[in-house]
Amino acid sequence: MKERYYLVREDILPEAIIKTMQVKQLLTTGDVKTVHEAVEQVGLSRSAFYKYKDGIHLINHLERERIVTISIDLVHHAGMLSKVLSLVAGLGGNVLTMHQSIPLQGVANVVISVEISRISEELNEMLEDIKGISGVKRVHMIGQG
Repeated sequence: MKERYYLVREDILPEAIIKTMQVKQLLTTGDVKTVHEAVEQVGLSRSAFYKYKDGIHLINHLERERIVTISIDLVHHAGMLSKVLSLVAGLGGNVLTMHQSIPLQGVANVVISVEISRISEELNEMLEDIKGISGVKRVHMIGQG
């Protein structure tokens, strides 16, 4: 199913959506340290926050963010994932989500979503740098948004 987006005036949004955005802003500005503190402050349940947090963004934030999802097959050796994450961070990428499978036949698949609006080189160069890490078997970009 293709994702669809709508531009909606704040005054017609359900209260839980508005409070979710307030929680995100509190966390972003550092006014609170934890999700627990933020949801208590705005009067929202944690489950509602986690349900809506990835689906609501300020328009000006969406304009700046570029997010890619990358699938990487890594040899199962200590420190492999750390090398990849360090390289991405060193280039200015911000890992938003990460999922690692259990290694099968000595190889684990890792899928990371990376915010790349501040990376110091072209996306293809970053992918090539990841491929160049010893122990990386395959790098494939799944999606870009």
